Amino acid sequence: MTSRTPLTSEQDALAIAMIRGIAMDAPFGARSGHQGTAMALAPLGHVLYQRIMRHDPADPTWIDRDRLVVSNGHASILQYALLYLAGYQISLDDLRRFRQWGSITPGHPEVGVTPGVEVTTGPLGQGFANAVGMAIAERYLRDRLGADSIDHHTYVIAGDGCLMEGVSHEAASLAGHLGLGRLICVFDDNRITIDGSTDLSISDDVAQRFESYGWHVNYLGEVGEDCDAIEDSIIEARAVADRPSLLILRTHIATPSPDHTDDHQAHGLALDAAAISRTKSVLEIPDEPFWVDPDAVEVMRERCLAAGRAEHDEWRQRNGATQSQERSAWIEQRLPAGWSESLPQFEPDESIATRQAFQKVINATAHHFPGLLIGAADLTGNTGVHLSGADVHSAESPGGQQIHYGVREHAMGSIMVGMAHHGGVLPVGGTFFVFSDYMRPALRLAAMSHARVCFVFSHDSVGVGEDGPTHQPIEQLASLRAIPGLQVIRPADANETAHAWRAAVEYDGPTALILTRQAVRVVTDGSAIDDGMASINRVEAPDLILLGTGSEVALCLQAAEVLAAESISARVISLPSWDRLDPAVRAESADLLAPGVPVLSVEAGVTFGWAAFADRSLGIDRFGASAPGDEVMDRLGICVSTIVEAGRELVAEARS
Repeated sequence: MTSRTPLTSEQDALAIAMIRGIAMDAPFGARSGHQGTAMALAPLGHVLYQRIMRHDPADPTWIDRDRLVVSNGHASILQYALLYLAGYQISLDDLRRFRQWGSITPGHPEVGVTPGVEVTTGPLGQGFANAVGMAIAERYLRDRLGADSIDHHTYVIAGDGCLMEGVSHEAASLAGHLGLGRLICVFDDNRITIDGSTDLSISDDVAQRFESYGWHVNYLGEVGEDCDAIEDSIIEARAVADRPSLLILRTHIATPSPDHTDDHQAHGLALDAAAISRTKSVLEIPDEPFWVDPDAVEVMRERCLAAGRAEHDEWRQRNGATQSQERSAWIEQRLPAGWSESLPQFEPDESIATRQAFQKVINATAHHFPGLLIGAADLTGNTGVHLSGADVHSAESPGGQQIHYGVREHAMGSIMVGMAHHGGVLPVGGTFFVFSDYMRPALRLAAMSHARVCFVFSHDSVGVGEDGPTHQPIEQLASLRAIPGLQVIRPADANETAHAWRAAVEYDGPTALILTRQAVRVVTDGSAIDDGMASINRVEAPDLILLGTGSEVALCLQAAEVLAAESISARVISLPSWDRLDPAVRAESADLLAPGVPVLSVEAGVTFGWAAFADRSLGIDRFGASAPGDEVMDRLGICVSTIVEAGRELVAEARS
């Protein structure tokens, strides 16, 4: 790390006072926000940005920068003030527009909105798990590309709420197991929640818990105001190479307010104008909204910018000797030309579960994606997310591409989001579709933040069979389709599965692939993924449209054959992805959904939402049952005979 000219104790004190002033003024001006935590953590944040972290404010996307995740995202104004003072493209006017429409200083940190913000945080615990993902990505790339290219740390600030949420337990356990020595978490031990003291709801020994996970733990005590002590503890933690570190920092919310220090109400908007004035008097700064000392701001910005330039230049010189066009493409995740030509083509009438087809697709194309990190929540073989010949990712083998997340769906989803936002890797993770419920916060945040993640969900319907309704997805497909920006694809067969993988790789956000447990007949050429929907049996002048997804497309084809014998011409259409069927594609597909021709949709899940496409829907608007999969499908009406009967009725109604 490039040495920086030390700030004087007076400059440190002034910087911290300005941060605390902004932390009070911005929420007060917005009449919304969280003042107390940001005030208490001002010294820690100041030390991280001005003394510890290697970062370049002129290039916030530099791949080898240190990462900072503010997991307790309600303290966003702290990070915005720190970014402003460090010279990022954030102005004092941006701080004044905190939490306002169109501002780059939203209520919780949002990646892609604010320069210097790494992930979208706010739902507590998610950012902590994101940071674990970033640390995994850093170590993987360092092992594969060398320390000249990748050699940085991941820091995360977490509060009591983050560590209470279950996702942090799962993520911390995996991080300790993997020995992520470049991950350093500072636990803001302010002992305050919204309802009051943490004594109301928790009596865990955090230190012992993290020690049991295999972390290096250091209880710092009452050093929240001591910049030198904070710096020394972080430097000590950086020297621990074989374990992640937890630094327990005792702080006092709303410090140094004479009215609200250690007051649980200071978690939110507690400080009124009078309380802010009294606090600024203690801080010995002018009682003016958003006051900063221009000379002090210039000093801090210039030293961060100068250090960032120097550190970035040093990296360019080291990296330049080993960097190649191929490595640059890898780090930037640029798709190699012609890669999709490696996609396997499956023969008509071949019978294969789409989860098994996905594994064949992955193994056929993986050599194009050296940044592929693939794994499952203890369901590797079951979900098809197995990379043949890949080493298992571990503390001893950090370059392994196959990750075993264990039974930790909550953490797996959030860790993959962190990996994606780190850059240089393509995370793919699998579990049973019904367990997507565990991952919903991660799915939502992935969509919100445009994280390029491939979520693989197998065992996609009541066709799961004997495991019964607890393991049979019913409402999950409709639920995921409701998430804006999440590309949801339920391929009809192996060919559509291959093209679904291509669609996932080419998408600039998250994709959910919904795959079958049971074997399904190959009935498509995969074109429905490209066109939004595609006719499977090429029937001209149809009397009926059968619109299906997934394994039900093959059932629709069988039903069409039965109806044809009754002089009812049924066109079968595959619709694997609603969200890919944008208005332009709908217009182009008007000939497929012929005007005036009745449409019957068939899908083994709730019928919610299908009214947008169909005149009548066959689905399952109840929970499933424990029995062989074929029998459950039949008894719940997802079978050829039910499709034929409903088709007859629709055509009769149309002809009457």
